Amino acid sequence: MNRLDPALTTRLDFTRLPRELAVAAAGLPTATLHEAAKKTGALPAAIKPVAPHFRFAGSALTVHSPGGDNLWLHRALDVAQPGDVLVVHVGGAYEHGYWGEVMATMAKARGLAGLVIDGGVRDSVLLAGLGFPVFSRGLSIRGTGKDFGATGWINYPVMMGNVIVHAGDLVAGDADGVVAIPAASAAAVVDLATRREADEAAIVRRLEQGESTLDVYGWR
Repeated sequence: MNRLDPALTTRLDFTRLPRELAVAAAGLPTATLHEAAKKTGALPAAIKPVAPHFRFAGSALTVHSPGGDNLWLHRALDVAQPGDVLVVHVGGAYEHGYWGEVMATMAKARGLAGLVIDGGVRDSVLLAGLGFPVFSRGLSIRGTGKDFGATGWINYPVMMGNVIVHAGDLVAGDADGVVAIPAASAAAVVDLATRREADEAAIVRRLEQGESTLDVYGWR
């Protein structure tokens, strides 16, 4: 059997976001981050948390996996660092369970922030109990292979829907979905999102006092 050297298509030297920036982003709604980023960065709405309480934010570690095969996910786990978010593209082969209890256990033990995969996962009840944030297109019990001759890529750009995600980009997820923001603008977007949350809190207080949205927003 021909074995591909994974080092040929694996990049390790990307810049991660400051930890405090990821912490700040994790405390903000993904919808607010999306709005603050000028309505960009929303990943496909089909990608949802396996458990509704899951949320995360961190630096993207991107993976392009051959369809129906999860060997490159294991390789990505092996090189990931604490705070990383695995962002995995599977070439449209959605109907496989690429991730489950074993991989989530390793990811949690190594301090990763989360997984975003444009494909299926399995062991949903166990994943919810482990508490490691997993966001997927759905659930699938169909198994995957381990083709040591198949080409995959780690830390090369991946496209999720109409969003290109690069290694080191800010990725955040909550019950509403997932947003990806280019690393170069992440700090500014988080700052603007924080201010938007404060402004919205003030608006909510006015509405609780009986005002109309038409007056609050000046739409009359």
